Amino acid sequence: MIDFVTYFNYAIAIVLTVAYLYQMGYLVIGLIRGRRQNLPEPKMLHRFAVIISARNERNVIGGLIKSLKDQNYPSELLDIYLVADNCTDDTAEVSRRAGALVYERFDTVQVGKGYALDYLFDRLKKDHRDSYEGYFVFDADNYVDPNFVREMNRVFDTGKYAAITSYRNSKNFGSNWISAGYGMWFLREARFLNAPRMFLGTSCAISGTGFLVSADLIRENGGWPYHLLTEDIEFSVNCALHGKCIGYCERAVVFDEQPVTFRQSWNQRLRWSKGFYQINFHYGFSLLKGCFQPRRQAFSCYDMLMTVAPGMLLTLIGIAFNLILLGACLFEPQSVAKQVMEITGQFLVQSVVMFYLGLLLYGAATVVVEWRSIRIPNWKKIAYLFTFPLFMFTYVPIALVALVRKVEWKPIAHGVDCAAVEDHTMV
Repeated sequence: MIDFVTYFNYAIAIVLTVAYLYQMGYLVIGLIRGRRQNLPEPKMLHRFAVIISARNERNVIGGLIKSLKDQNYPSELLDIYLVADNCTDDTAEVSRRAGALVYERFDTVQVGKGYALDYLFDRLKKDHRDSYEGYFVFDADNYVDPNFVREMNRVFDTGKYAAITSYRNSKNFGSNWISAGYGMWFLREARFLNAPRMFLGTSCAISGTGFLVSADLIRENGGWPYHLLTEDIEFSVNCALHGKCIGYCERAVVFDEQPVTFRQSWNQRLRWSKGFYQINFHYGFSLLKGCFQPRRQAFSCYDMLMTVAPGMLLTLIGIAFNLILLGACLFEPQSVAKQVMEITGQFLVQSVVMFYLGLLLYGAATVVVEWRSIRIPNWKKIAYLFTFPLFMFTYVPIALVALVRKVEWKPIAHGVDCAAVEDHTMV
């Protein structure tokens, strides 16, 4: 029994280490490269449309639209469309006054951003408003850097990418440890995931907002057929499976408002966790098969498989197994119980300590390399570095609850004024 417990714990540790070891390569690339994405001037300025899905977002939608109207890009090449999705306030009217072309949708059965985007693409096609080369997708709480569209056009003009994601910063990074946890995670995603992927020529991943999709791909897909709870990751997985490459533009900056209460954060991350389980159920086997495709596509499929794989669940299974053994050993002879308690106790302590230290390492690397982009007092940068692993620890109960609970999309109230981030620039 002692040997079995030891081998079981070693097996879990080895499997997780080997599976995610490649991301250490990402970390090294992110540290040594810096910001080196210097592309040539584009041959042309392309015609784009902005797509926004909003539900009861009157507090923030005007700021987003203004930041889009103020882009350093010809206004005749950038149209702004918004779907007011099941709104009970005057989001539609506020958006019209701000300069957006607005459609209103009322559907309490097919609820969620994926359905709203699909509806808007369908309406644009029916109204003969689909003569664009690409579509930007934003959330209502975003604020867009003045050079966002120009920089994204630079990458789009290379003709290599079916979609392009951007550098995601936070409007309210320093509000508290919760918003800082989100902010650090998204900066880490940009610097240590998407930037290395772009450098290696493999496909990046869309992360919720601030991305550009080729109109050719929208037409090929017949709209936006991604309706799971995490439609952004579903889209990224589909691109990997079909050999479509997603690019990354680190000079295009979008600011996103993060939740500041634990209840809001719990609801949002519960939806994300459930969405990841849905994607595993629908696409896990296909991604596994995709790992045996030609080289770059195989790596993209493996990368996406590791992104959506329930690695935390494997860790939790190991922890649960050891806790069960701790309880069971009470009925064993004292000599056996002592050995089991030593082994299981060591595993539990090491799991917690290594998890904390690993996240602290990633957090420290992120804070150091993105120091100037985190516009909060220096003491807060240091303090939130140590709360970042605690924020990630809260995913443990969220992941467990998501396994057994039915989860539906719920709106999150927003209200951070764009004026707070208007002096942010990419440096």
